[in-house]
Order: sequence, then structure tokens, then C-alpha cells
Amino acid sequence: MQVNVEKLSPVLMEFQVEVPADRVRSEVDKAYTALQRTARVRGYRPGKAPRQVLAHLYGGRIHADVAQRLVDATLNQALADKQVQPLSQPAIAPTELRPDDTFSYKARFEVRPDIAEVKWEGFEVKRPSTTPTDEMIDAEITALRREHSTLQAPDPERPAAKGDVATIAFTLEVGGALRDTKEQEIETELGSGQVFKEIEDALAGMTPGQSKDVQVTFSEQHSNADLRGKQATFHITLKDLRERIFPEVDDEFAKDCGDESLSALRESLRKKIEKELTQRASDAVAEQLVVELCKANPIPVPPSLVDQQAQLAERELLATARRQGQRVDPTPEFRARVRLDAEMKVRAGLVMAEIAKAKAVKITEADLEKGYEELAEQTGKNVAKIKAEYREPQKRELFAGMILEDKILDIIEAAAKVADAS
Repeated sequence: MQVNVEKLSPVLMEFQVEVPADRVRSEVDKAYTALQRTARVRGYRPGKAPRQVLAHLYGGRIHADVAQRLVDATLNQALADKQVQPLSQPAIAPTELRPDDTFSYKARFEVRPDIAEVKWEGFEVKRPSTTPTDEMIDAEITALRREHSTLQAPDPERPAAKGDVATIAFTLEVGGALRDTKEQEIETELGSGQVFKEIEDALAGMTPGQSKDVQVTFSEQHSNADLRGKQATFHITLKDLRERIFPEVDDEFAKDCGDESLSALRESLRKKIEKELTQRASDAVAEQLVVELCKANPIPVPPSLVDQQAQLAERELLATARRQGQRVDPTPEFRARVRLDAEMKVRAGLVMAEIAKAKAVKITEADLEKGYEELAEQTGKNVAKIKAEYREPQKRELFAGMILEDKILDIIEAAAKVADAS
């Protein structure tokens, strides 16, 4: 077997493989022998059909099967001999197989780029403040007051206002026809943006039992293709109105929140915010280091790895949006941003792998155990459950890769100039 290797680009390689005629002949003979034992040909007893008859009936299929077997066997051997690890599924371009002639094919695939030198020391980055402010603590208390609030009908009765929770019934008319004759009911908080602004504006000042018609134009990106860009009329009726009653901020409120006093609650919130700010600051420094690492090492990246990373990131972003009750349309602009981030992540991963090799950084069982414990603390899950989730070899390898990247980022951060943001 003869193999010629050509580097078409820093990340694209092509093998030209030629299989000797005697091996081709041997494989074709074996294929016909196997076929002869099982073929059922009219006019011949089982297993007695001549080869020339089989060739006439099944030659095309036999040659295609033999060509595929030769590619599978010889390409793996060629890759092992040349010590090359493809990153993408090789694209095969074979010549026509002839039973008494050599057989050749081209295999094109992506590979990791050769990185002669990595620059990773002396990056200048800024660490955001990790000191909680009174305003941050006040915002947390406001959120807690909302959690502990109650809803009740206004007394005395009054018109609807921002912050009220309204129950409305509606029917929708499009093009002069009702889409559904049966009224639908929804609950919304005025000012929250949960319904069309035109409906919120109409509800302001209404009293229970009052009805209005509201004109709305659906956006061109609306989730329902039948409504995109169309004008419609909502026939709405305010069924019920409740106002939110917030608790007083005092020691009793603090006890309801799990602390002994208001001062103790504020201190608990301060520690909670400080922990969150510290994590955000660490993430911000890491993001800056990744950006600087990519700027200093503008290596080419294999498109297949970028594709995989972009698809993964897009699925995660869309799933997160759905969990939060949001709708994100994968527009061309959205996918362009995702792909740009994916390219940076892939480039950073390739560069950090070189740093790991140079520094002989390894992931031990102790590192994995620590990672499981930290992830359990972050998610609130049991450590055993986390381990079960990463039991599969592929997931375990992915988890180990994340820990390795964290280790490399620690090395880069130790060699960087990190200044506190003013």
C-alpha cells in the first residue's frame, strides 16, 4: 500500500492511498466466493452459478462493497502508520474499482493545527469589584418583600394601576373574523410586559366588569406564522383585580426570611451578594483571559469543531431561554454571534491544550472528586447524583476537559497582570 500525504491548509489534510492489484484481486475473489455460496440464480443449482454470471448480475454491487472494505481497512492503517488523528469524518473520493488493477482513493479530513509557540504570559485584565453596596442589599430586600407579599382586592375599589394583578378574558379578531368564539382567560401583572403594551395601556384605569377593544399589530417575528405582520383586535374584559400588599421591613419580616433580626438579614444578604460578586469577578477575569489568549495566538481552527461547538451552544441558549419562559429566534444574526463565540472557544481550547502539554498538567481522580463536589454545591444536587450524570465515558471526558481548562486558566491568571476595576 502506498500513501501520499498532502497538507492542504493548516487544518486540512489529504491522503492519497493506492492499494496493490494483488490485494484488490484477492478481496474481489473472496467476495465472489462468498456470494456464490448464497446466490440463488435461475437455471443453476444453489452454489453452482458461474462467476461470469454472478459478475453480470451483481458485479456493480460487488465492486462497490469491495471498494468500501478496502477503504475502511487501508485508511485506518494509513492513519495509524502516519500517526494522524482526524477531527472530522474523512471525505472519500475513490476511483472506479477494477478487479485486476490497483485501486486508489483520496481521503480529505480536518486535523489540529501545528502550534509552534504559545503566548500566554503577561496579559492585562481587570477584576470587577466584589464589594456589595447598600443599593444591592436594598434590591435583595425588595425582591424578598415581593416573595412574601400577598394579593387582595383593592379596598375601597379603584381603577387598575401599574403593579396590580389583573385577570382578563379576551377573544381575538383578525381580518374581521374571530379566531376562537370561546373566551380565553389570562392573569398578568400590569407593567410587567407580559402582554402587549397596547393591552396594558388599555387596562390602566379600567374597573372589574369593564370591557374594551384594543387594536394590535403583530410583529413580523411572531411565533405564530399566521399572525405575523397582521392587524388584530382584542376584545378584552377585566374580570378581577388584585393589588400586591408588601410586608413592612422590620425584625418580624427578617424572621419570616429565616434570620433573627433585620440587621442579621442584611448581613446574610451582604455575604450572599459578596459570594455572587466574587464568582462573577472570577468569570469576568476568565473571559478576559480567553479573549487575550486568542488575540495573542490567532491560530486557524478546524471548521468542524466550530460547527460542533456552535450547535451545542445554540441548543443550550435556546433551552435556557425556554426554561425562563423566553422565546429566542435563531436568526442569522443570532447564529453569527454564536459561531463567533464558538470559534473563540475552540481556538482557546486548542491553545490551552498546548499549554497543558508544555506544563504536563494532568487531571487526577482527586481533581474529578473535587469537581463533582463543587458542581453539587452550585446546583444543590447530591454528589452521588452528579457522579451518576457523568458516568458515561464521553460525559466524563467532557467534565475532565472543563476541569483541565480551569487549571490552565489558573496558570494564565497567575502570570497575568490583574488590576481591580475602579
